[in-house]
Amino acid sequence: MSAVATAPKLADRYAAAFPGSKTRFEEARNIFPCGVTHDTRMMDPFPVYVTHAKGSKKWAVDGHELTDYFVGHGSHILGHSPDDVVTAVQQQMAKGTHPGSCHDLEIEWGKLVQKLIPSAERVRFTGSGTEATLMALRLCRLHTGRPKFLKFQGHFHGWHDYVTVSSDPPYDAPGVPGVPEAVSGVCVAIPPNDLNRVEDTLKNDEQIGAVILEPTGGHWGGVPIRGELLKGLREITTRLNRVLIFDEVITGFRISSGGAQKHYGVTPDLTALAKILAGGLPGGCLAGRADILAFIEPRPGKPKMKHPGTYNANPLSASAGVATLRRIAAGGVTERANEAARALRNKLNRMLAANHFPWVAYGDFSMVRVIPNFTGERPGDAGDNDGFIPFGNDVNALDGPKNVKQVYAMRQGMLLHGVDWWGFAGMTSCEHTAADVDKTVAAMEATLGMMTAEGIG
Repeated sequence: MSAVATAPKLADRYAAAFPGSKTRFEEARNIFPCGVTHDTRMMDPFPVYVTHAKGSKKWAVDGHELTDYFVGHGSHILGHSPDDVVTAVQQQMAKGTHPGSCHDLEIEWGKLVQKLIPSAERVRFTGSGTEATLMALRLCRLHTGRPKFLKFQGHFHGWHDYVTVSSDPPYDAPGVPGVPEAVSGVCVAIPPNDLNRVEDTLKNDEQIGAVILEPTGGHWGGVPIRGELLKGLREITTRLNRVLIFDEVITGFRISSGGAQKHYGVTPDLTALAKILAGGLPGGCLAGRADILAFIEPRPGKPKMKHPGTYNANPLSASAGVATLRRIAAGGVTERANEAARALRNKLNRMLAANHFPWVAYGDFSMVRVIPNFTGERPGDAGDNDGFIPFGNDVNALDGPKNVKQVYAMRQGMLLHGVDWWGFAGMTSCEHTAADVDKTVAAMEATLGMMTAEGIG
């Protein structure tokens, strides 16, 4: 009796198709902890390595063309290497990257932020989004005299000590590795999307001076927030005299040209920005009320917040930021990115229903997610932010612990079919085409078929 041939496992197919990445990872393991330079790049048996990128595509070291949904961790709404941004950076590179002085580009960059972002009475540039939220909280303590702040479980605001509490599941964990209790104790984390809980928490703790959130929901919309809740938060924080901070590091210039605050008509007191702000180069800023940002200024009888920062508003990042924000201000960029994501979500749901896969697609604006273990009523076609939210928008069902084997299998299957998909999610750019969308739906169909065959779908 002859043995029955079985198809290679998905992980083995991936390893065979991407040998150049495997070789590089073996070298990297002797240099970097885990062999990678960002937690989300970890993948078993090895991550993918890329040589270059253009538009909606990037190319792996083994030559594979990949339709990309990482888009520079959300920073490339113009797509990779847009010609006008490349030219601006090249011209500035020849002039200098760090004169250690004030320069014209920082003024133009700041004025563009003021033009686009409703809350931007004043702007202070930082080196990253993490630095921007760190600054926001420190300024709030100076402005209010209250040491604590309120955040929502699952909302990510960078990796500094204060905001790492409840950023990832399990959300009721007693502490954060490496963060002293005295520091983590100033963060009060509650479940998202409950205005009554917000009001009760603020009323019961006078030491809370600010509320910070991702205005489309934790982990860029993993647990969606919609406009009515934002309006409710604005009313509560105003009435109770607390500072409202929007972390628009991802949503800024992505939801609309003026971020979530412009789209929903809700103006926060402070706004943290990065990613698209700097055109894919390192850079962030805090924008908001002049009286709060005034604590950076030396004033008689007032405390001053010290704020150095070697790369604040560096000319190279400013050149990319100015070129990018000019394009956004001209219109059409966020609309095209939203259109691509909207088509992708709806086409994915039709495909998932037709194949009876226990998965569902959801998300808002230019953000797309898929989630397993869904057996409920199938959603119909939806717009940018009025779609079905599965599992009753429960934080633990939507953004709880993931089956890591399943996450890796999906990424590897999508890579084998020419798509780089960020775990169970992705973001679009204005360069993603209808052909990209159709290719992605076909890749997802094939990948889930492979995963189902292995019993991990």
